[in-house]
Amino acid sequence: MDTKGFKESLNLEVPPESLSDALKALWYDANDDWHTAHSHAQAQDDMAGAWVHAYLHRKEGDQSNAAYWYRRAGKPAASGDLADEWEQIVNGLLEPAA
Repeated sequence: MDTKGFKESLNLEVPPESLSDALKALWYDANDDWHTAHSHAQAQDDMAGAWVHAYLHRKEGDQSNAAYWYRRAGKPAASGDLADEWEQIVNGLLEPAA
């Protein structure tokens, strides 16, 4: 799936089964379900899951917890617009650099 297809899927009742838990977390976040998003981020115990987990805690306003998860993800702590970060993560997970 590419970014365009992912964004189109946001209108579905549930996320596509083929998505990773990290991408399902971003899908639920875009559909205003932070708690389900958080559960999916926790379920993916790798750097992608940690990156989404960090974003979700930053969105929640828990900066210290977010900082921990950014370190686990190997990413610098974000401070810009949340919508821009969401886009960056979606793009990074769906279209990783070769």
